Amino acid sequence: MTSSLILTAYTTVNACGSGLNETLQALRSGRSGLRSCDFGEAELDTYIGRVAGVEDAPVGSDLTDFDCRNNRLAQMALQADGFSEAVAGVVERYGSERIAVVMGSSTSGVGEAEIAYRNRSPDSGALPESFRFDKTHDFYSLPYFVSAYLNLDGPNTTVSAACASSSKVFADAWQWIAAGICDAAVVGGVDSLCLLTLRGFNSLELLAKGPCRPNDVARSGLSIGEAAGFALLERVQMPPPGSVALLGYGESSDAYHMSAPHPEGKGALLAMRAALAQAGLEPGDIDYINLHGTGSRANDTVEDRAVYEIFGSGVPTSSTKGWTGHALGAAGIVEAVISCLCLREGFIPANLNLETLDPELNCAVQQVSVDRPIKRVLSNSFGFGGSNCSIILGTAS
Repeated sequence: MTSSLILTAYTTVNACGSGLNETLQALRSGRSGLRSCDFGEAELDTYIGRVAGVEDAPVGSDLTDFDCRNNRLAQMALQADGFSEAVAGVVERYGSERIAVVMGSSTSGVGEAEIAYRNRSPDSGALPESFRFDKTHDFYSLPYFVSAYLNLDGPNTTVSAACASSSKVFADAWQWIAAGICDAAVVGGVDSLCLLTLRGFNSLELLAKGPCRPNDVARSGLSIGEAAGFALLERVQMPPPGSVALLGYGESSDAYHMSAPHPEGKGALLAMRAALAQAGLEPGDIDYINLHGTGSRANDTVEDRAVYEIFGSGVPTSSTKGWTGHALGAAGIVEAVISCLCLREGFIPANLNLETLDPELNCAVQQVSVDRPIKRVLSNSFGFGGSNCSIILGTAS
């Protein structure tokens, strides 16, 4: 039954560090991964969530055609927390053709295309012959690489729905398993820093000059980050105590505006209500809400309005983008993994960099971390174009 979908393994690499332990230590200590922008030729007065060591971690020799920043991040996460070994164990149980790969990304390896464009022929304008579009830039590159790295032969696909991309992968995997297309699924997402993203958001005047400050009265925009994360979803009849289960998801598309959320939060409301309905839960059953919380004035205000309409001010909320930055297409999986840590460790992380809560906001935003047993977390991801997804994770009963 899909009601017993268990995350039997999960991992993340983000600006706070590589793997669960480094991510947890950063959350516990209040150590942000954000730093002054030092990426390539961006030359922007902003902060970014850059993953350390990517430049020194080329894709392995047998898969060198896939080598690009995006797939390097994927490889780093696949090597963390014994994730690849966990997948190998599932292959033995089900067979490689019965394990799906569902990946989310908003940029894929566009950074590799930027490098190729800068090195095109001065005579013909042709891109370098070494540029491998299909295995680096193409949106299919990520699931192609992950499947090859893990030796999986099941169905695979990419979800590209802006900042909701790697939350929506949980919905697709749920549906595929329910339909009998596969017995397990590797879900996740990767987005890497590139000039297109940094300069694009700068042109929209959405970048904060200092570290992002979600929900703060003086918030001024985003801190763009990069990250990778994965989870292994399986149907487990008798999950071990403390296992994390996918309880429900909700998707919506309000299509209100290319970059602005619906002012009444209609899409966010639809997604959260659908997730609750599928999980068979009431608003009071949620113990913590991991907000999308980008740090822009409009997004934080609209999300607060929608969350308050359903949950009131009784459920603790916070944004964790002050640690990781906004990893765009990878934000959903990173925050899902953080939610798993919250469930496993029994704590609610603070809304980092929040100094003065915006008095116009009504939700219970956590200004300090709190140790408290929690059983269910709702995590929001709301993207450009009105693409929204909410997932509910909880301890398996």
